Amino acid sequence: MEADEKGLYDRGLKVRREVLGAEYVDKSVSSADEFQRHFQEYVTKHCWGAVWTRPGLPRKTRSMLNLAMLGALGRSNEFKLHLKGAVNNGVTKEEMAEIFLQIGVYCGAPAALESFKIAKEVFTELGI
Repeated sequence: MEADEKGLYDRGLKVRREVLGAEYVDKSVSSADEFQRHFQEYVTKHCWGAVWTRPGLPRKTRSMLNLAMLGALGRSNEFKLHLKGAVNNGVTKEEMAEIFLQIGVYCGAPAALESFKIAKEVFTELGI
């Protein structure tokens, strides 16, 4: 990697680990084979290094946006992962419920229902 890309990767890896948890991120990066490695680098540099490090929005707001978008799109695996990240970033259960209600109004009851179900599983797993 070039120096600029290495810096972007390093900043992204730091934020990614802080939000999603070091154990999860380290496992994702270390278990990536040749087929997946380029995508792991891409996500770390561009998603986490270029966007999540921007000063325009606090991490809590970025987490809330991710929950709304992933819940609306029905991306259950990423949604579950980002629920944990949202907890790490200070998003409360009450705020999450409001996000999911908003999903229901604008994206439909099935998307909201799935969001509530997955969140309940994550809350139980986290003991909150």
